[in-house]
Amino acid sequence: MQTVQDAPALRAAIRGWRSKGQTVGFVPTMGNLHAGHQSLVRLARARADRVVASVFVNPTQFGPNEDFERYPRTLVHDQAALADEGCDLLFAPEVATIYPYGAELSVSLRVPQITATLEGAHRPGHFDGVATVVCKLFNLVNPDLAVFGQKDFQQLKVIERMVRDLSLPVKVIAAPILRADDGLALSSRNQYLSPQERARAPLIHDTLLKMRELLGQGHPWRAVEQVAEAQLTRAGFAPDYAAIRRAEDLAEPEEGQREGLVALIAARLGDTRLIDNLLLD
Repeated sequence: MQTVQDAPALRAAIRGWRSKGQTVGFVPTMGNLHAGHQSLVRLARARADRVVASVFVNPTQFGPNEDFERYPRTLVHDQAALADEGCDLLFAPEVATIYPYGAELSVSLRVPQITATLEGAHRPGHFDGVATVVCKLFNLVNPDLAVFGQKDFQQLKVIERMVRDLSLPVKVIAAPILRADDGLALSSRNQYLSPQERARAPLIHDTLLKMRELLGQGHPWRAVEQVAEAQLTRAGFAPDYAAIRRAEDLAEPEEGQREGLVALIAARLGDTRLIDNLLLD
């Protein structure tokens, strides 16, 4: 696997593949990779002739109370994990490559409506940073397809909306959530859980399953949300939200709507904030 840090080397490698008629799949990450990230690479590998992954800790998606400097940088580990999955090229740029005028003076994208709720409400500006960096990376890599994990469901929907609205020639592929045997969604944040917290963390997935069960029994969606938040609180979580939304655009469902919905949870357990979701169809 080749590792490059600058745009000319990245584009030269991709140009060589294109000259042979090969397709390019792309997996953007912030590094600190785990088995969930590796599953994205495998999916890209199955759909494209060549696979590019990026490792870039993006400063513009961190809020004022989220420590950009402390985010784990594990490039050597990440290189090995990507190579094991048959990744062809790792793009690991410096901040100046992505933001040549500095992050503060960067052109910024805003995806309206879908970013105003849930994660967007609790992390203002976060999705502006996500949309901006993903668009920049798409322009650099020029992939035929890009793979994103469904665990970050709202992020996935923001990127799908951006791609369609800007007519970007990229097919966005959603990869299923990879879970531990006890149901906990794999996440880089899981490493911060104490043993006691790790034992309790799968209750988030259990709560999502309960939300699906109650909705299927005909309970109103607002009442289901209240039951879920209460269950999490009793178990020692501090929920930001336990919500049922339309999967298409994350708007609130119509009364009586039972199809095309998703349940989403964000909750703190100790000092760790965990998110998860479950399609309800």
